[in-house]
Amino acid sequence: MLFSSIPFLFYFLPVAMILYAISPRKLKNFTLLICSLVFYAWGEPRLVILMLITVFCGYILGLLTEKYNNHKRLFLSLAVVLSLGFLGYYKYVDFFIENINAVTNLSIPLLNVTLPIGISFYTFQLLSYNIDVYRGNVPAQRNFVDLAAYISLFPQLIAGPIVRYSDVAKQLRERTHTFEKTAIGIRRFVMGLSKKVLIANTLGELCEIFKDSNDKSVLFFWLYAIAFCLHVYFDFSGY
Repeated sequence: MLFSSIPFLFYFLPVAMILYAISPRKLKNFTLLICSLVFYAWGEPRLVILMLITVFCGYILGLLTEKYNNHKRLFLSLAVVLSLGFLGYYKYVDFFIENINAVTNLSIPLLNVTLPIGISFYTFQLLSYNIDVYRGNVPAQRNFVDLAAYISLFPQLIAGPIVRYSDVAKQLRERTHTFEKTAIGIRRFVMGLSKKVLIANTLGELCEIFKDSNDKSVLFFWLYAIAFCLHVYFDFSGY
């Protein structure tokens, strides 16, 4: 579900904001978690369980790291191996099989593994949590819902940025809501959406016209080069 899509702007986002606004303070993180899981399931309904399993492993290992301080390096190593193991399997297993086949002339069938959306982002966010606990920068999170909400938060789940746990740990427990902060958030959202829809997407259409054209002059090449650079810039800047 793209942030600039009709389903997100007119269905998901208003419902999520209303549910968050009416939720009691103690249930706001739970509301964010449920909304984020629905958001993720929209594109990857079968792989929501994978994300929850990954988060649960990091959650348990974070608690063990804090409790058994003498063995904390072992538990951090397990957290790294498990998290990067999931990431490596889904991202590179077919790549390795292809290369093995090319080198050895074997015909090992590809697994055709589907790459989960946002797996890199939530994997490295979870690792930042385990590393912060290992270093003693933050206490281990004892509430699974709070940790899962931090990992799966839909505004940054599929496009980043990666947010360190130590930067938001206090806000997971307590945060203030004001009309002024809401207005600032809406303004930032509208600015980003405008960059994405009005500038980046329009320039992207120009790039597509160039690709489909059979009459490409030197001036058209320069126009395409500039349009492509600005398209990429404003796409990322808008997000």
